[in-house]
Amino acid sequence: MKSPQFGRVLTAMVTPFAPDGSLDFDVAIELAQFLVDNGSDGLVLAGSTGEGSSLSDDEKLELFACIAGAVEVPVLAGSTSSDTAHSLALTARVAATGASGVLATTPAYARPNQRGIVEHFSAIARCTELPIMLYDIPSRTGRKIAASTTIELVEQHENIVALKDASADLANAAHLKAALGDRLDLYSGDDSLVLPFMGIGGIGIVSVAAHWVGPEFAAMVRSAGEGDWSEAQRLNEMLAPSCSFESSEAYPNPMPTKAVMRALGFEVGECRLPHGPSDAQLDRRASEIISSTQAARG
Repeated sequence: MKSPQFGRVLTAMVTPFAPDGSLDFDVAIELAQFLVDNGSDGLVLAGSTGEGSSLSDDEKLELFACIAGAVEVPVLAGSTSSDTAHSLALTARVAATGASGVLATTPAYARPNQRGIVEHFSAIARCTELPIMLYDIPSRTGRKIAASTTIELVEQHENIVALKDASADLANAAHLKAALGDRLDLYSGDDSLVLPFMGIGGIGIVSVAAHWVGPEFAAMVRSAGEGDWSEAQRLNEMLAPSCSFESSEAYPNPMPTKAVMRALGFEVGECRLPHGPSDAQLDRRASEIISSTQAARG
């Protein structure tokens, strides 16, 4: 398999907050190092799981620098927003933090047409020399990146090198892989779909549940890459409860992940508003997920 620029298993890391609501950098470092020690060969900061929409620019830049200096794996910075001008101003400052790349998300709420999406991402690509991973998540943004748009962007900008695809459109992903081959590293953005993504030529995953089942995701991606589909399927079945738990209508991502990490002893705090606080039911279910994972590991 092709050697990916950012790694095969990247964790979309939660952002730890202290009891007063401020960003807790000490816990962030502790968590980042734990993730790297447990299967993650890359980290994504200030994405949707990292509550990027609730962080200030200064918080993001300090977080990027803090984690980039604490780990030796690629760190991708979620530095874009629905405002193109704001995205350019912040992304232009990312390189100085030591981050390895940029996670560029489709503009949410604005719902631009495909030409607007091309121009938005093109402007971002021109403002930095860092490699860029596009992030297609229409459930959050309200707009899917069309295959033709992705192809045009990759052909026009050498630093657009990867796509985190959380659209659940496997046919579209297969088309992209056929059209672009090794020019685009294709990552599943949905934990439950990484196995079929690997089947169509995906290179890995940007995961949420890898916070607590990172070794299993790493083993599954490795098994699929080596053609051991029986083992990959076994691991996929083991991971299914964690994939189901990581987000729901009652407890959307990242609430469940923070609950699991608290149960594991990481003082990541609660989510910032507009996410609601945890409750006894979520905390109990998080403990059950940990217990079932440990039992499955034997």
